[in-house]
Formats: sequence, structure tokens, C-alpha cells
Amino acid sequence: MQELLPEPLLARLGTADAASGQPHVTPIWFAWDEQCLYISVFISTRKEKEVSKNPRISVLIDTNEPTRAVLLEGTAEMIAGAGEVARISEWIYARYVGEGEVKGEPYAGWASDPENRIIRLRPEKVFAWKW
Repeated sequence: MQELLPEPLLARLGTADAASGQPHVTPIWFAWDEQCLYISVFISTRKEKEVSKNPRISVLIDTNEPTRAVLLEGTAEMIAGAGEVARISEWIYARYVGEGEVKGEPYAGWASDPENRIIRLRPEKVFAWKW
């Protein structure tokens, strides 16, 4: 798990519609601080709306050479404070585009967008495998 989570891999966020129970899975960027997983989302997206109504989520991070995976499950917490959202968003984006690029557009605009929120997941269950 500690080998995989520091890598800037594409992850998949699993949410569910609170009314119908319909699952929804979307690709995401993330950051991991060895205790919590952080995901930037915008309030206009289905994933943010579903997490706001049903905070139970799953996140899968995997790679196939060698095949390794980590599945994190738990209750998400939404972070909305503008300064904290911008700081965490920049950290997430920099993992994927680099420190220099994150200060330019579109990333700087995304980080400071008033619709941006951060999902923080402190995993309650963790499943990891390698083969």
C-alpha cells in the first residue's frame, strides 16, 4: 500500500446515488498523506452531489505491471474553506503536472475556483493486493 499510494496514478472514485443506490465510478487525481486520501471536486459534478448526500465512498488505485491495487473505503468529509481547498488542490495537481505547471492555467484557476471542494477520506477499511 505504501508503495502504490505515493505514485501519481489515476484512481477511481466510487459513489452511490442516495435515492436510487445507483453506483457511479469516475477517474480522479488524488494525494495521500499516509493517513487520509484527498480528492478535488467541483460542486457542479455528480460525484460531489452524491458525496454530499451519501458520504460512503470507495477509491481504487491500481496498476498492472506488476498488478498491484489498493481499495480504500469509508466515510468522506467535505472541506470547503477557500485557503485550505486551494492549498490541497495545488498539492494534488502538482503530483500529476509538476510544481511549475501547477502555478499556471488551468490548474491555478481550478485550485482557487469558488466551486472547488476537497473530499478527505480517512479509510475505515483498506484492502491491498499484488500478484
